[in-house]
Amino acid sequence: MSQINDGRHAFDFFHGKWRTSNRKLADVTDPTCTEWVEFESEAQCMPILGGLGNVDTLSSASFEGATLRMFVPETQTWRIWWMSTRYPGVLDPPVEGRFDGNRGIFEGPDEFHGKPIIVRYEWDNLGDGKAQWAQRFSWDDGKTWDELNWIATHTRI
Repeated sequence: MSQINDGRHAFDFFHGKWRTSNRKLADVTDPTCTEWVEFESEAQCMPILGGLGNVDTLSSASFEGATLRMFVPETQTWRIWWMSTRYPGVLDPPVEGRFDGNRGIFEGPDEFHGKPIIVRYEWDNLGDGKAQWAQRFSWDDGKTWDELNWIATHTRI
């Protein structure tokens, strides 16, 4: 049986357990923040709904987070939601996008302190048990993009 190649398998590379090195701004919601923090975490990703989605958990010493990803066959795009113990009861608005080869770009509107922003997730399947996720924001409706405010380098366990 042949595998459908419409993008629904784009995140299959991330299924499994990962050790993650994180580097992020101390306050990603503050566009003037220049203080970086680094920490280690572990992530585990598993497929759901017959491969049309996946869930991952991220555990560090200071917080836990989880991601829900769902593939939309009609548009051949992925929607990604984030949640964490830092903001209990809050499911961030989704970002949406797709992979082009081994790189995926996912964007969506959000709001920080009453100011609208656009969030961008950048996923890279680096092969050989390595992957990278990065986040950046646009504070001017996508005209410009801040430098990375969080980058996570994953190594398969």
